[in-house]
Formats: sequence, C-alpha cells, structure tokens
Amino acid sequence: MKTVPVMLVAIFLSCSAVAHDESSSRSQKSINTNKVPWSYVPIPELNHQLPIKPLHEDAETGMTVLKIKYEAGFTNSWHTHNTGHGMYVLDGRLQTHKGVFGPGEFVWFPEGERMFHGATPENDAVFIFITNKAFDIHYDNGDKNPKK
Repeated sequence: MKTVPVMLVAIFLSCSAVAHDESSSRSQKSINTNKVPWSYVPIPELNHQLPIKPLHEDAETGMTVLKIKYEAGFTNSWHTHNTGHGMYVLDGRLQTHKGVFGPGEFVWFPEGERMFHGATPENDAVFIFITNKAFDIHYDNGDKNPKK
C-alpha cells in the first residue's frame, strides 16, 4: 500500500479566494461557494487535478469541510484513510463501492475502510466533503480499477 501525504491544510490556507479569517477556527464564517473559484489539488498517482473549494479547517482537530467536484468519469481509485469522512451530494451522482448516491444523500465512510468513489461517466458529482480529523489517503498500489 502506497501512502500519499496530502497537505490539504497548506493548500487551503494558500487559497486567497476564500474570504474569511483563517486565524481562528472559532470565528463565524460565511462563504458563497457559487462565487468562489475552484482551486485544484494535484493527485499525481491518478494523473489528475481535483477541483475543490475550501470551506473550513479546524486547526486544533484537523477537521475539514470542502466543496469538491468529481468530473464526469473520474474515479478516486481504491484507497483507505485514517480519518472518517462524509460526502453530502449536491449535484450529479456519486458512484462508490457501496452504491450510487444522488442529490440530498449523505454517505459516511469510517476510518480504515477500503473504498473507491467517483462520478458516473455521464455527469459531474459535486458534494460537501467533511473529515473528522486531519486528512490522509493511502492508495492500493496504484490499482486504478474500481471494479475489483
């Protein structure tokens, strides 16, 4: 299993498009995600850049909230996390190892579960992504086939 260090916090803090005070995770924040441009997080293992909009990061716990877009046909191949995370689907269809979920549906992935998730071939999937602590990702030896 290949461990990929993902430094999302550094990427999020460098996103000048998010207009709120990063000095305190206890301050009220308001972000119009329709006006914030997409930032892109590189995923070298998949030769892809993931569109994200950082919404909140708690410096004490590492808990993170993002708006993410999986472009039509993209799949984040088999992997695990040492953090639980949830996805609340806003638009499109989120295809996972546990089924396909549409707008208004929420899926929680427990820590350590082997998984894949992505968009269907026909449509982008846009969702709110929430972690319970600092994010990490461990790809399964570059396995890009989610059907195994």
